[in-house]
This record gives sequence, structure tokens and C-alpha cells, in this order.
Amino acid sequence: MTLLRLRNLSVTFATASGPFKAVDGVDLSVDAGDVLGIVGESGSGKSVAMLGLMGLLPPSATVTADEMSFEGRDMLTMSDRDRRAIIGRDIAMIFQEPVASLNPCFNVGFQIGESLKTHLGLGSSERKHRTIELLTKVGISEPERRMKAFPHQLSGGMSQRVMIAMAISCNPKLLIADEPTTALDVTIQAQILDLLLDLQKEKGMAMILITHDMGVIAETAQRVVVQYAGQQVERQAVAELFEAPHHPYTSALLDAIPERATGKRLPTIPGVVPGQGDGPDGCLFNPRCPRADDVCRTVFPPRQPPALGEALCHYPLNAPIVAGEAA
Repeated sequence: MTLLRLRNLSVTFATASGPFKAVDGVDLSVDAGDVLGIVGESGSGKSVAMLGLMGLLPPSATVTADEMSFEGRDMLTMSDRDRRAIIGRDIAMIFQEPVASLNPCFNVGFQIGESLKTHLGLGSSERKHRTIELLTKVGISEPERRMKAFPHQLSGGMSQRVMIAMAISCNPKLLIADEPTTALDVTIQAQILDLLLDLQKEKGMAMILITHDMGVIAETAQRVVVQYAGQQVERQAVAELFEAPHHPYTSALLDAIPERATGKRLPTIPGVVPGQGDGPDGCLFNPRCPRADDVCRTVFPPRQPPALGEALCHYPLNAPIVAGEAA
């Protein structure tokens, strides 16, 4: 069953120097129980696309899509009230900076309980019992004491666990995890990822995992979307993508994984992701691509068929050999 379907999702910000399209034509679908990875460098529009889905962008943002549906319900035409009933209950999000996302004026027990009151209508004693249960589930010791703590009294890893408890409090059908291990040390990163995967399997949730770490994608996701400068440049099953990437950007990201490096120096991608006003003509990746030619610099690339990972490239890598061509 398809839970979420997005088609041609775009997000444009109104700025003093004119409109800036941060997300440009993203397509994806998520089935029940799926783990979908969205990967790319900072500035690729990964978080903005999901915040647009959640309706959490500022008024300066305009979100458009040909289709945005959840469980077959059109989120583009539904009322604000119906949408608010879905967001936070059926679709939940773990934000990138847990300390910044938690309200410093309220203890964590109140903040978890607020979601339980809003979406499930639980009374005070029920909220307390459920909050203790959630904090225990995410691995926080002494939950009755910790629920009285304020965000500044918690470590980064503990704050992230509180965010996870808030996100799963209403048993969502889809969990969006936005860089859930950012700013955490390696040991805590592994614990948080294991916790998320255990919860995903236990509750049968679908999950969208946003990250810039291809190693995390390899360990967690079944399918992956690669984004660059707001555009979806490749979409494949994880095993196939690691075995035979089709977009040069995807290949460059894989080459930069330390475990895959063959030389003494770790490969890097020269340059930076283009921002407002400095996007090149043709393929947006062409200034950083070693394979770019005059066609890449002048003509926007076509989207390749599914057999080539729907790569947005004039010259996709690892193209399958068609019978009769080898001779």
C-alpha cells in the first residue's frame, strides 16, 4: 500500500533579490513499512522538501506539486483542519537540531504530553503514564525524573531521544528523520540509528531518512533518492545504486566514502552546490563534473528511464548493455 506520493514537488522562496527555487520537481513514493533514503550535500533541498510536505515553512515559501497525497487523500485540497490532524499524528518528523527544536521554556514531559493531548485527547494521568512509557522505550533512564528536565539540562544524544519519543508518541504511519545523527559522536550515532530501525520494525512504520552520509543509507534504507541543488538526480534501489550508480554526482558521493577509497587521499567533489543567482546553464552539476562537455554546459539534461535510475544526466554511467550492442 502506498502511503505517500509526491509528484513534481517544488518550493520557491520570495527573497529581496527575487524568487529562489530551493526544490525543483521532486517525485517520490513511500509504501507502508518502507525505508526511503534522501541523500545529498547541504543545500540540496532535502530538508526543505520534507518541511514543505509538513507545512512547516515560513510564509515566504510557496509549495506547489502536481500531486501530494497520503493514503490516497489529496493533501493539496484538504482543509487546514484535516491536514493538521494528519501532521504530527500519522506523519511525524524528527528535526535536525533537537536542542533547537525543543522549547526551552517547558520541560520535556510537557512537550511530549502536548502531542498526546492534541492528537489523542489523553487526560493528565494518561499523558504522564504514556510519557514515561515513551521515554523508557527510547532508552532514557529514570524517566519519571527526566520528564521534569528542561532541554538545556539534557545532552545532545538524550535530546535526540526525547525528539524520537515525541515523534512516535501517536504511533505515526510515516516517520521523517531529518539528519537524526547530526552533531552526535560516533557511538551515539550508532545507538540512535539502531533505535530508529528497531522502532520502525516494531511498529511497522514507513520511514524517510534524510542524510548526507551514504554509509548510513547503505545500512538502513531499501530505496534512495539522490538530490542536488534542489533537483532529484537519481532514484534507485540501494543495492543497485551502490553497485552501479548512473549519475556522476552519485558516483562522486560513493567515491568519497572512506571505506571505498583506494588511494592515499580521500576523493572530494570540487566546488560547492550552486545557490541563488549562481546556477549554471545546462546541467546544474556541470561545473563540478569531470565528464562535462559543451552539451552539458548548455542543454538541460533529459531524465533517463527507470533502467538508468531515472538519472538526470546526458551521459549516464554504467548503462546496461542491450543484446546485440556488444558485437
